[in-house]
Amino acid sequence: MKQVILITGASSGFGLLTARALAEAGHTVYASMRDLAGANAERSREVLAEAAQRGIDLRTVELDVTSEASADAAIRTVLERDGRLDVLIHNAGHMVFGPAEAFTAEQYARLYDVNVLGTQRVNRAALPTMRKQGRGLLVWVGSSSTRGGTPPFLAPYFAAKAAMDAPAVSYAGELTRWGIETSIMVPGAFTKGTNHFAHSGKPEDAAVEGEYIQGPYAGMPEKILQGLAALEPADADVTEVARKIVEVVDMPFGKRPFRVHVDPSQDGAEIVNGVADRMRRELFFRAGFDDLLVPTGA
Repeated sequence: MKQVILITGASSGFGLLTARALAEAGHTVYASMRDLAGANAERSREVLAEAAQRGIDLRTVELDVTSEASADAAIRTVLERDGRLDVLIHNAGHMVFGPAEAFTAEQYARLYDVNVLGTQRVNRAALPTMRKQGRGLLVWVGSSSTRGGTPPFLAPYFAAKAAMDAPAVSYAGELTRWGIETSIMVPGAFTKGTNHFAHSGKPEDAAVEGEYIQGPYAGMPEKILQGLAALEPADADVTEVARKIVEVVDMPFGKRPFRVHVDPSQDGAEIVNGVADRMRRELFFRAGFDDLLVPTGA
């Protein structure tokens, strides 16, 4: 069934790959991005031209997840055009790389603003409509770093992704009685096929950063990146993340998985998440509210 889908942070990376894949699967897809009149104007034109050429229903809409007004306006645009919103995909995020101490507290706060508070702004704009519909799906694009092997020099990004996973899990139980499902997508550390590492931010305290990388951690940034790349199989395909999201979206109501791992490097997150998610289910049963594990009507 054709569904109306909004993806945050869809100017590149997982977001754009997923937008294309879902549109190819026959859905109406809004690839949201910041600053359509400025920095992303050319990307928006490229996306719309591609959609017209290929005959797919792929659209762009302005959405800055750090702005409540922008989130409200984006959802309003979708509803004015299509009258409903079936799937919301939380994908917007930003990576940083460097010694944890060299990042300022303000840098940490900005990462949390995008990765965590951004999801809350968009949820508050979108969920009233989804609850009224009595059907919906939230897909959260997380990271294996929340529970898998966590290399150094990525602490702020890992912290933000872990912080996003916590409300995703809590929201899941709070939305089932509204007929809204949750699936958490867990990609591994893909070093090819996206711009995550190439466009990653750097610490603002260059002096402290220098003390690390010119001192006892000299050469460590390169070693970390090379090591992660070496763990990735030669046939690792970043588009597999998009394909898995399409599979989840196309599944029948009540049959969608709570968590899906796409990690060619196998950093261990699937094992740890498996235990955590099992304990969550067991707690719900022991406490007597296990009906919250299944969406109403499934």
